[in-house]
Amino acid sequence: MARTEEAKLDLFLQWLQVNGAQFRGCNLKYCDSTKGFGIYSSNDSPKDGVLLVVPLDLAITPMRVLQDPLIGAECRAMFEEGEVDDRFLMILFLTVERLRKNSSWKPYLDMLPATFGNPLWFTDDEVLELRGTTLYRATELRKKDLISVYEDKVKDLVKKLLVLDGDSERSVCFEDFLWANSIFWSRALNLPLPHSYVFPQIQEDTETTCPAENSSEVTISHSGDPIDEIDGKRFEAHENDSKVNGVTSTSKQEETVWVEGLLPGIDFCNHDLKAVATWEVDGTGSITEVPLSMYLISALQSPLPVDKEISISYGNKGNEELLYLYGFVVDNNPDDYLMIHYPGEAIQNISFSEFKGQLLVAQKAAMRCLLQKNWLARGFFPTGSSNDKANNTREADRIRNFSWSGHRRTPSYLNKLVFPEDFMTALRTIAMQEDEVSKVSSMLEELVGPEGERQPSDTEIRTAVWEACGDSGALQLLVDLLQKKMMDLEESSGTEDCDSELLENACIIGSPEQQTSKEENDLVRHKLMSKNRWCSIVYRRGQKELTRLFLKEAEHALQLSLSEGN
Repeated sequence: MARTEEAKLDLFLQWLQVNGAQFRGCNLKYCDSTKGFGIYSSNDSPKDGVLLVVPLDLAITPMRVLQDPLIGAECRAMFEEGEVDDRFLMILFLTVERLRKNSSWKPYLDMLPATFGNPLWFTDDEVLELRGTTLYRATELRKKDLISVYEDKVKDLVKKLLVLDGDSERSVCFEDFLWANSIFWSRALNLPLPHSYVFPQIQEDTETTCPAENSSEVTISHSGDPIDEIDGKRFEAHENDSKVNGVTSTSKQEETVWVEGLLPGIDFCNHDLKAVATWEVDGTGSITEVPLSMYLISALQSPLPVDKEISISYGNKGNEELLYLYGFVVDNNPDDYLMIHYPGEAIQNISFSEFKGQLLVAQKAAMRCLLQKNWLARGFFPTGSSNDKANNTREADRIRNFSWSGHRRTPSYLNKLVFPEDFMTALRTIAMQEDEVSKVSSMLEELVGPEGERQPSDTEIRTAVWEACGDSGALQLLVDLLQKKMMDLEESSGTEDCDSELLENACIIGSPEQQTSKEENDLVRHKLMSKNRWCSIVYRRGQKELTRLFLKEAEHALQLSLSEGN
């Protein structure tokens, strides 16, 4: 590790200790160029398993931003007017603090990475490796949206705040805002905080509400569904990860407030599918003797080996999400998924679009779905090991009434169908032919009655649609969507085997600057690739594999449905 890195680390450790953090069984040290810094076990392994304790007062949260002496007033005014949300506040705060000469957060900010491996930081050539995937369009839209937010709102606001700080010479650029955005999305945790800590001045008998209590969980406005889908899943996953990882609060459940924030120190834990630690919140200090703190605790029964990296799990995330948010992938990721959707704008061009649109809303049908890799274990062509919990959940989703008239039999393949019922409902409705639309309309008119006595339930409408058209039309549409997905994936980069060959021959380099000169051997240069390109190929190969496997499932289900008259 270079001397500059050692100096940064020393200052950061001093800063943490001055602010009440306690290293009880671990050290912070440099891992490598791909991971940066990480947390490692030390010689003095604690008996209670508590490795690191950090006071919650060190967390960067929306409340802290609103209370900041420099930017708090300006942010509060925007927040109360509804111009910004809580995530924007933290990203704005990081942007400003990075540029301030005398920021009290400098020891922490200096430790954070300067660049990232997520697609927003890719070179133009590296972005092209994502063509055909969901991430390609998502990256284009996100970059365009962030530039717009920077130009319209951030640039002048940051300049104004820096002038208030007495620094009229410091300039801000888009890369500063992009950096802050990447820091937030890659490091923020969903923290379960005691209500009294989040809103210390709120009394039960008062009607006064702190602006932070009304904080929105909506991200910076994005244009484009793929971005919303990934970001939404990310936020939801963080909340679920917290619960999976055993995060608790000593306050009552109804007094716990979930707040997104960055916690210096603990946020240097890297990800591993087999995590050796989890983090928890200690509201009273009964565990750590540090009230209102977060602590890192070993998840192993035996003491940690000395100098072992202490990893946590970022949750069951596929490579699409890992690459988009964190800038890395897991080869052969067991949590991979494939996003399939029927474009909403195409509804307008199908027959009986208005009637079908009403049915889709009434049935609460899903126009998109995330096909999980582990669902294949219960399909027609099982791969890997079965997940009983997932199977039970999927079975519950498939309970539906097949006996409207008794004419259509329950499919023999029902328990093997790996596609979500909500999505199949949408496809059945979209694929209905004219005679099937008439049947559905007639059946629903019977339920409603001549005087419109009652409205049919979503279950009754689903049953009517099933009775009228069965599965074959929906499965044919699904096959078409998956075939189109595969064509898009293969158009620019070839087949799954082509990607495998590239990866087998790959020699990964750390940065574009390390690439060899044009005079060097063509074969050697062909094998060299950046980490970003390698991650892109691993991700897109996984997408091709899942498309191939789910297409095989859909084609087989279609054959069965046709043979059974469904």
